[in-house]
Amino acid sequence: MITLIGVGHVFDIGARLKAAIAARSPELVCLELDRARFQSLVEGPRKGPEGAPLIYQMLAGFQQRIADQYGTAVGNEMLAAAEAARDLRARLAFIDLESSRIFQEFWSEMTLREKAKLMLASFLGMFTSRKGVEKEVARFEENPQDYIDAFSKEFPSAKRVLIDKRDEHMSAALRIHSARFGKIVAVVGDGHIEGMSRRLADLKPEIVRLSELRRAPGLTLRQDGSEYTYSFG
Repeated sequence: MITLIGVGHVFDIGARLKAAIAARSPELVCLELDRARFQSLVEGPRKGPEGAPLIYQMLAGFQQRIADQYGTAVGNEMLAAAEAARDLRARLAFIDLESSRIFQEFWSEMTLREKAKLMLASFLGMFTSRKGVEKEVARFEENPQDYIDAFSKEFPSAKRVLIDKRDEHMSAALRIHSARFGKIVAVVGDGHIEGMSRRLADLKPEIVRLSELRRAPGLTLRQDGSEYTYSFG
């Protein structure tokens, strides 16, 4: 059984995420990271590599500014998932492509027009308020596929490399792991849920969306046939 859990990378939902993972008692927890990115999160601070391109630094700064508004740090959800795996004595696997390779590929494939639009969007994003973030999240939650399709029209190269290619790679990795492990939880950005769930449809994965983790006042857990409610406080 595979469970796909969507996260946002910038929200303070670590406790809820850990509870959702614990409720499923997985043998393997998979993260949308490569080993180097995970090590960077563990070591902190969460900044881009020294000498990284300006656009990388702008995107990283934009993410961290949003995370600051929610009282957390970029990547804390992934660290919480890793802690859940440790607490459950489950194995941990990194299923994403290597980050520097992905960034170089998507930047080299983007047209000059796409690059200019991305630079402008990244700059304007530095001034986005929490209210603005919530508005965009609401748009995404209303119809995730329409939102992704709109992104594809604006940034077709970025969508092909950052979403489609990674959806395919991570789904293939989960298929391989599913032959060895009976219960798997994969924690990935919510924007990957649509594509990965389609690619894994024959395996009938359970889906937990970011909206469920952010809004649920509590989580009902099943353990040995009994039920109890986990309160998030």
